[in-house]
Amino acid sequence: MACLNTLKQEIKTLEKIFPKNHERFQILNSSVDELLCRFIDKNGKRYDIHANITETYPSSPPVWFAESEETSVTNAVQILSNTNGRDNHVINQVGILLRELCRLHNVPLPPDIDNLALPLQTPPPSASPLRLERCAGGGMGGVGGAPGPHGNDETDSDQDEIEDPIGESEQESEGDEDLPLEMDDVRSTNKKDDMEVEHLATLERLRQSQRQDYLKGSVSGSVQATDRLMKELRDIYRSDAFKNNMYSIELVNDSIYEWNIRLKSVDPDSPLHSDLLQLKEKEGKDSILLNILFKETHPFEPPFVRVVHPIISGERECIINCILTLLLIIKYACCLLLGGYVLIGGAICMELLTKQGWSSAYTVEAVIMQIAATLVKGKARIQFGATKALTQGQYSLARAQQSFKSLVQIHEKNGKRLMQYILKLIILLFRILGWFTPPKEDG
Repeated sequence: MACLNTLKQEIKTLEKIFPKNHERFQILNSSVDELLCRFIDKNGKRYDIHANITETYPSSPPVWFAESEETSVTNAVQILSNTNGRDNHVINQVGILLRELCRLHNVPLPPDIDNLALPLQTPPPSASPLRLERCAGGGMGGVGGAPGPHGNDETDSDQDEIEDPIGESEQESEGDEDLPLEMDDVRSTNKKDDMEVEHLATLERLRQSQRQDYLKGSVSGSVQATDRLMKELRDIYRSDAFKNNMYSIELVNDSIYEWNIRLKSVDPDSPLHSDLLQLKEKEGKDSILLNILFKETHPFEPPFVRVVHPIISGERECIINCILTLLLIIKYACCLLLGGYVLIGGAICMELLTKQGWSSAYTVEAVIMQIAATLVKGKARIQFGATKALTQGQYSLARAQQSFKSLVQIHEKNGKRLMQYILKLIILLFRILGWFTPPKEDG
């Protein structure tokens, strides 16, 4: 409880020192789980930086990631993953971050930063994470820590402004509107609002592995991508869709950069849903297995997604392939038209998964849900007649990457305008042959 109180006081102090109208550094949003900061350089350019306060806080520092790829920002963020002791506290983390950003951008430190240099009570070595309430500590003074028995007058004055006396519980209630986690709920967090113990263990195992890799100098990926994916994984573990078993996640070889997704739930009125029920009866499997590979440039480049099992086809795929089988560019256009088209090798043809259609704001869960919806919209069906040998030969990573690469090259060379012309021709062909009636909103 002391740890949670300390964290709340630190966040309140940060919001007070760096309001949303501060000229250099702003706290835009905050809770006991996340912090959104903004740094403004001398030219007025804005850099948004996120901090995720994990279940192991303050034994381990928050997980930071920046939306910008600029070296000056990523280097500053990287430093924050190597702190310990008092420097793990969010108020000191912000101070370290701001000093480094000001140094790298050659701007003077704001005078307000001196207010961050207040004593913090560091939990004893045996202390455990915030969420489990095993962090020791008594009353608080100043910002997030207990003062010594003989604090100076200046410090006491600051404490009077920030500290929350027992007699001001009503003010605390009002001030905590932006900090939704109540202290009484901490014990039930893991069971109800947070995540399962096994998922907490997975996150902790990943964090320890990353730290060991860093110490050995064998770091894979980038700090920014790793931090973002750790946040994504934590958010997924806490999401309703995941808890309701709409899909499951397995990290391949405990790598944060490769996920196996088992898509278990699609529109119950769709043929694909019926196929999944039939698949369970025949093979004992009730899901579509997807493999997702993330790059070190994530989230600024899309992941590569492919179907591993079972073999998927679209309702009109055979008609199109019979007519246009040798015309790759037309085949790509059909992919755009039908949506959810699974290419040779298992690659998924969606503009969302290309550089042109991707946005760094997309979450992994949103991508998973979109893939599920697109497969249904594209009339995807499971090919039950395919043998195991055929499945293994047709769906492979190499074939999937090659087919997807070919389509991306066509898209980049010809642009969307040519694709639109081809789409119109195909729609016209379907109308003439009576194979396809487009929705009214499509004309």
